[in-house]
Amino acid sequence: MEQRRILVTGATGYIGGRLVPVLLDEGHAVRCFVRDAKRLETRTWEDRVEVVEGDVLDPETLAPALSGIEVAYYLIHSLGSGSEYAEQDRQAAANFVAAAEQAGVRRIIYLGGINPKSDKRSKHLESRLETGETLREGSVPVTEFRAAVIVGSGSLSFELIRYLTERVPLLITPKWVRTKTQPIAVRNVLQYLTEALNVEESTGRIIEIGGGEVLSYQDMFNGYAARRGLTRPIIGVPVLTPYLSSLWVGLVTPLNSRIARPLIKGLDNEVIVRDDTATELFDIELLDYETAVDLALARFEKDTVETSWSDAFSSGDDRRMLTRLEQEEGMIQERLEVRVQASPSVIWSEINQLGGKNGWLYANLLWRLRGLMDLAVGGIGMRSGRRTYHKLREGDTVDFWRVEEVEKPRILRLRAEMKVPGRAWLQYEIKSLEGGMSSLTQTAFFEPKGLFGFLYWWTFYIPHTFIFPGMLRELRRRAERSAAARPKH
Repeated sequence: MEQRRILVTGATGYIGGRLVPVLLDEGHAVRCFVRDAKRLETRTWEDRVEVVEGDVLDPETLAPALSGIEVAYYLIHSLGSGSEYAEQDRQAAANFVAAAEQAGVRRIIYLGGINPKSDKRSKHLESRLETGETLREGSVPVTEFRAAVIVGSGSLSFELIRYLTERVPLLITPKWVRTKTQPIAVRNVLQYLTEALNVEESTGRIIEIGGGEVLSYQDMFNGYAARRGLTRPIIGVPVLTPYLSSLWVGLVTPLNSRIARPLIKGLDNEVIVRDDTATELFDIELLDYETAVDLALARFEKDTVETSWSDAFSSGDDRRMLTRLEQEEGMIQERLEVRVQASPSVIWSEINQLGGKNGWLYANLLWRLRGLMDLAVGGIGMRSGRRTYHKLREGDTVDFWRVEEVEKPRILRLRAEMKVPGRAWLQYEIKSLEGGMSSLTQTAFFEPKGLFGFLYWWTFYIPHTFIFPGMLRELRRRAERSAAARPKH
């Protein structure tokens, strides 16, 4: 197999993060183009790739990323970046193709969405199609794969199905539940993306890809429930608007309503493979829906989910991702410190399990109430989920927090993504002491914005006075219990 120099954009995202190790295993030289290189530091393959920082919306950063590249994978979209995501997608694609032409790139491979059967298109799907059109306007040949629902642990569409089925005993759904689509396993998507490198006939083609079954969303809900041994009656109603549906999804799933709304608007688009180009050019054994679900559930069971939709930079609530905390006048700090009879690595292990199904160790009901309050004012609420439950990396979501800094086993900093009149962080710092002791410091930082910011802080100060100390005590208790249970050498 010929080795190629390949650029993967969107390497911190769901598909990009899974594509990179596959390309490496096939012997290719891979360069990753990311906004923040620190978000790749905990990937098992990080030391095998070249990393270039930049932003497709900043054309000057593209030249070093594309220099010497033969094939570039374009796996970027801006769904979570606000109401102007479609315009951002067009501009990003235009910048990228211009830079690719200048660098002499021989081919671009892009993953978009299937054009619906009718002329009715959601804004989200329209943006995916327009991105492909923009890429093809340049002189670099483009292979555009178009897929519908991707079934895999951590994928956006699959997470919607999984959480609704798991958490809602009676599914009251709008008419889109009967819409036909052609789901495809993420494993098959990765096969198409990688095998295209060796199938020259796929160059310059639009290729629709899907699994071997055409299913309605109701079929997928029922299929998932069957694999989990659940009974989930489904009642279709005509009155649920995309807005109301997105609020409901934001309440019971990790998808906030801002991301859910454009996704839901596209669920009444019938997206089915209508040409057989994929089967003519590729010899890929397609997995059926039930097998794809089983593979995804196995990863959740083993806690080995590689990537999640929320890893993507655009899945947060603003573009100020991973801003470094600065000590400046006006910053309120609430610091608590305890000594723990355990090593930093043991304490670190306990801190890394905060949130999601493990909860927040103390007054967990109040944490959930805070999430509901955030939902009520249009925020993301309690995501109630994590990528995995045994480790954290920069960019991960933990309920309504975003992991901003990880320095194992010393510092973990979380930035609040809930709606607050200012900016807030929660930080844990561990220091090694003599005699097998460690110090554990928990600091809440808040940078208030105006009078309402100060009123907000003092409103929540009273519950903070017992919630935060309670959390720290419980962390100490768990760490010391874990340390005592370890064999002595």
